[in-house]
Amino acid sequence: MSHDTLPQVVGIIAGNGIYPGTFARAARKAGVPRLIAAAFNNETEASFSSEVDEIDWFRVGQLGKMIKYFTKHGVTDAVMVGQIAPRNLFDLRPDMRTLKMLSKVKERNAETLFGAIADELKLDGITLMPATTFLDDLLPESGHVGGPKLTDRQEDDATYGMKIAKEVSRLDIGQTVVVKKGTVLAVEAFEGTNEAIKRGGALGKGEAMMVKVSKPNQDFRFDVPCVGPATIETASEAGVSAIVVEAGCTLILGKEEVLNLCKAKKISLVARSEANSG
Repeated sequence: MSHDTLPQVVGIIAGNGIYPGTFARAARKAGVPRLIAAAFNNETEASFSSEVDEIDWFRVGQLGKMIKYFTKHGVTDAVMVGQIAPRNLFDLRPDMRTLKMLSKVKERNAETLFGAIADELKLDGITLMPATTFLDDLLPESGHVGGPKLTDRQEDDATYGMKIAKEVSRLDIGQTVVVKKGTVLAVEAFEGTNEAIKRGGALGKGEAMMVKVSKPNQDFRFDVPCVGPATIETASEAGVSAIVVEAGCTLILGKEEVLNLCKAKKISLVARSEANSG
């Protein structure tokens, strides 16, 4: 993003984990003067408040209040970073604006809900930017990222796992699979990546591989595949020995810590493009 197009104010819709803080620091480094955060009770880390100029706390479902808050602070560009736990997303106590929005949404999954939120923001002149904005250096290119190199057998599993994960994500079931020697051990659905890793790892007895991809029409405004320190810890505890992510569209959050953990726990981390088989 050039200085000419650099927004003077960026609104951050901040979910849980280290993603909001990572984004805020990258935006500062890129030269954004003001960061206005909408945080969520029981989701956003309290320490995040020190990363931004203004912060207010909302319940999930207070869309009208959040839009008014952003408008008051002159926000015309916003970003949605960090997850909202699915249980909170579906346990909405919606305000009138949210109710009106929900009445238009036919299938209620994360993608349709967030897409509808983006449309509502647009009505008030707020553009939702890709959640990868300012974070290009955390999107690995194709190749070895950290930990031990893959064996030939694991290379075969990586090819197989990518194919299966792409198909599962195309069906909008999940974006992560756990495989071992050409067998699918676990497929992620609503329970989330960590639970899928635990189930697959238990069946893989130390030889399981996790593969995480983007959906065919991934909307990077609010849905970016991420791997962070917690992913590596969970994989290690579950007995998953390798993690394969899709190159160019998976964020490595807490990158330095991730690489240290991969080395310490002997977990291979590799980025692949769909086309490459090595």
